[in-house]
Amino acid sequence: MDFLLEYGLFFAKIVTFVIAVIILLSVIVGLSQKNKQSGHKGHLEITPLNELYDEMSEAIKLAVMDESLHKAEAKKQHKDKQKKAKEQQKALKKAAKSGSEEDAVEQKPRVFVVNFHGNISASAVTNLREEVTAILSQANEKDEVVVRLESGGGMVHSYGLASSQLDRIRKRNIPLTVCVDKVAASGGYMMACVADKILAAPFAILGSIGVVAQLPNFNKVLKKHDVEFELLTAGEHKRTLTMFGENTDSGREKFLEDLQDTHDLFKEFVSEHRPVVDIDKVATGEVWFGLRALDVALADDLQTSDEYLVSRAQQADLFEVVYVLKKKLHQRLGFAAEESADRLMLRWWERLTDNNNRMM
Repeated sequence: MDFLLEYGLFFAKIVTFVIAVIILLSVIVGLSQKNKQSGHKGHLEITPLNELYDEMSEAIKLAVMDESLHKAEAKKQHKDKQKKAKEQQKALKKAAKSGSEEDAVEQKPRVFVVNFHGNISASAVTNLREEVTAILSQANEKDEVVVRLESGGGMVHSYGLASSQLDRIRKRNIPLTVCVDKVAASGGYMMACVADKILAAPFAILGSIGVVAQLPNFNKVLKKHDVEFELLTAGEHKRTLTMFGENTDSGREKFLEDLQDTHDLFKEFVSEHRPVVDIDKVATGEVWFGLRALDVALADDLQTSDEYLVSRAQQADLFEVVYVLKKKLHQRLGFAAEESADRLMLRWWERLTDNNNRMM
C-alpha cells in the first residue's frame, strides 16, 4: 500500500511538472514572437579589461599580505581609488568649461579585444561582423584591435567572409593584431594573415594553406541492390562528382580543376596580405608549430594573448567586445529540459531502490 501511495504521489508530481513546462513553453514562445516582431537580434557586452586585471592584482596582493598590514593596505587602496575618481571628475569639469573634453583629459590609446572560435561553417562570423561594425564606429588610427583567434578552418566562402570582416579594420588604417594560442589553420590562417601582426604561442598550430574535399560514393551499393539513380542537370558542369551516381573521369578532372583554382586563390590571398611569406614553401597543406612558424614567417612573434594584453594594459585602455545573440527557443529550453530529466530519473531511481530494499 505504501508503494502505491508513493507511486501515486510521484505520478502527480510528474503531471504537475508537465503542466508547468507547457505553461512555460507558452510564455517563452509568446516572448520569442514578441522579440521577433521588435527586430532585436542581440546586444553588445563591453568589459573593461584594465579594471579586471587591477582587481585580480589587488586580490592576490591582499591574499598573500601579512594580516597586520591587510587592513592598512585595504584602506590605502580605497583612498587611492577615491583620489583617482576625484581627479577624473575635476578633469571632466575643466573640460566642460573649456568646451573640449579631449583637451582637458589626455586620451589613452584604446585596444578593442574580440574573440573568434571557429567551426567548419565559421558560424561565429555572425557575431564578428556586428563586433567589427561597433568597433569601427568609435576606433581611430591611434587605437588597436586584437583578435584572439582559434580555428582549424572549414568552408571556403564562410572563412572568406570572416577574413573580409577583419580586412574592414585594415582598410580603416587601424592596427590589427591576431593572437593564436592554440590553432589558426587553413581558413583560420586565411583570417590571421590579414593582420598587421600575428602572435603565436610556442606550440600553437599555424598554416595548412591548402584545400581538401572528399565525399563517399554509393553507386556500386545501389547497383548491387538493383536500385537505379538518375541525376538530371542543365549545364555541362552543373554537377561534377555525386554520391549516388556513377562518377566519370571528366567529372573528376573538372572537380580537381576547381579545387586547384581555390588553392591558387588562397595562395594569392596570403601573398597579398603577408608578402614576407615564401608562398611556394608554405602552401603545401602542412602545418607548423609556433616555434617553427616563426622561421617561415607565418608568425611575427612568440607570445600568448594573455601576455600581450597584460603588457598593453600598461599603456592603453582595454575593452573586450562581445556581441551576444539571443538564443533560439530550442537552445534556451534544451539545457533546462535535460537537467530536469536527469533530476526526475535520479529521483525515480532512488525511490525504486528504496522500495526494493524495504521488500528485501
